[in-house]
Amino acid sequence: MDIEILSVSVDSIFVHKMWNDNELSKMVDGGVPFPMLSDGGGKVGSLYGVYDETGGVENRGRFIIDPDGIIQGFEVLTPPVGRNLEETIRQFKAFQLVRKSGGTEATPAEWMPGDETLKPGPELVGNIWKVWSPKK
Repeated sequence: MDIEILSVSVDSIFVHKMWNDNELSKMVDGGVPFPMLSDGGGKVGSLYGVYDETGGVENRGRFIIDPDGIIQGFEVLTPPVGRNLEETIRQFKAFQLVRKSGGTEATPAEWMPGDETLKPGPELVGNIWKVWSPKK
């Protein structure tokens, strides 16, 4: 998909290794296929607003950053709530499509790769209902 994934947490590289070797490698063939970075002290997490200073932990944050370094999307969840990988992949594909189009296409709610896109412009305002309806 031509994306780079980095995992960042306050855990040490040794905790990451144990977690990968003893947990993740049993769930994901070959273990984690991307770098796991240590953010001891939560400096990176603080910059992104996910570091909990009181608990010394970071909430689960997912940030989609474009090639220009601009955050295009993000989601922050508290630790008890899991993420949805299919939704993350759908969003990667949507952001890539919109970027490749130079802004001439937009993906409506519930858009999936292969679905029709919207063509942003003044004529679309007040007329979205004519060209798009959500899936039931």
